[in-house]
Amino acid sequence: MEAMIERCAGLDVHQETVVACVLFGPLDKKPKKSIETFRTTTKGLLELNDWLTSMQVTDVVMESTGVYWKPVWNVLESNFQLVLANAKHVKNVPGRKTDFKDAEWLAQLLRCGLIEGSFVPPEDIRDLRDLTRYRKKLVHNRTAEQNRIHKILQDANIKLTSVLSNIFGQSGRQILEAIINGEKIEEKDLQKMVHWRVKASLSEIAETVNGRIRRHHRDMLRYHWEHMIYIEQVIEELEEQIDQCLTPYRKEVELLDTIPGVNKDAAAVFVAELGVDMSVFKNSSKRMASWVGVSPGNNESAGKKNSSKTTKGNKALKTMAVECVLGTSGQNNRINAHRKRITKRQGKKKGTIASAHLILTIAFNILKTGEPYQELGANYMKKEQKNKELKMIEYLKRKGYNISPSDQKTA
Repeated sequence: MEAMIERCAGLDVHQETVVACVLFGPLDKKPKKSIETFRTTTKGLLELNDWLTSMQVTDVVMESTGVYWKPVWNVLESNFQLVLANAKHVKNVPGRKTDFKDAEWLAQLLRCGLIEGSFVPPEDIRDLRDLTRYRKKLVHNRTAEQNRIHKILQDANIKLTSVLSNIFGQSGRQILEAIINGEKIEEKDLQKMVHWRVKASLSEIAETVNGRIRRHHRDMLRYHWEHMIYIEQVIEELEEQIDQCLTPYRKEVELLDTIPGVNKDAAAVFVAELGVDMSVFKNSSKRMASWVGVSPGNNESAGKKNSSKTTKGNKALKTMAVECVLGTSGQNNRINAHRKRITKRQGKKKGTIASAHLILTIAFNILKTGEPYQELGANYMKKEQKNKELKMIEYLKRKGYNISPSDQKTA
């Protein structure tokens, strides 16, 4: 293997220790090596930084082992050219598994330029990513608490969901608070609680509210209710922080918001997961789609292609892209037409993933060019097909063929 880097280091990162191997020397000769072990405390990582600096190291590689690589990355980020390697891609030969051998193997691969680094966004994007992912977790937790409240109401034979489409709306919340506080709800009391737009009559609502509720039910409702209110308050605080973090990327968010099915929250997730510099994917939307996990895998042998699943990738971005696709249901646009066309041939799941691939490709090009989304319409494929047919007819005419009007109509 031809060497490309004179002084490089490989780090085998663990929870408590980091084994560092430095390879140095002329590129045309066998390199010398130096191996040291450091603690993962802040003091130990600063000692690692000083040692690498004293060895005049320029490039450092480490494996993406859980979350243990992150503090090492944060300390070394400003002083060295860092590479985060996929552990699956840099496996050593079986039978050579020690911490020292792992660090040396990583250094050898880096010295020969055989490691393709994983995408690690800048610090501000990493902070935004933490906030958006945590917001999604909290939204799931809020939904879980709402489902538990619904379960308690059914156990107490309170059929509030039969008369209100959303029991956590303005009217439903006031009624739930009265139930939790042990108030006796009559028809005259509902006049102050129920919004005038509610379709059900007050007598129907009063009938559903009177159930067989016990003290135990009220206690359980109070626990779930207070936890749900707390989660909603935290979500509001998170959204304020996310909005502040998005201030430098306001233009990108507005451009992404022009895509059908993509709202402000989805645009924030796109920026948090992808960043705004598409050169990290070598300006290739195919590389980006493969990184997200919306590209079909390759399974070919002896000239025969077998069916294969989509590749593993960024779960947060993949899930949000699918949600955006489902948000276009019932709309008359390119995304929905694309999903319907693929669904007819290959089924709902493949149609949804294919359209998620399309949305991510559009987002990639928007972030790359800085131009807003241009709607092509639901019939854009028919127009393209017609243009291809017209071009073919013109081509045949230039070759000397005579095309009759009936032939053109048939074509």
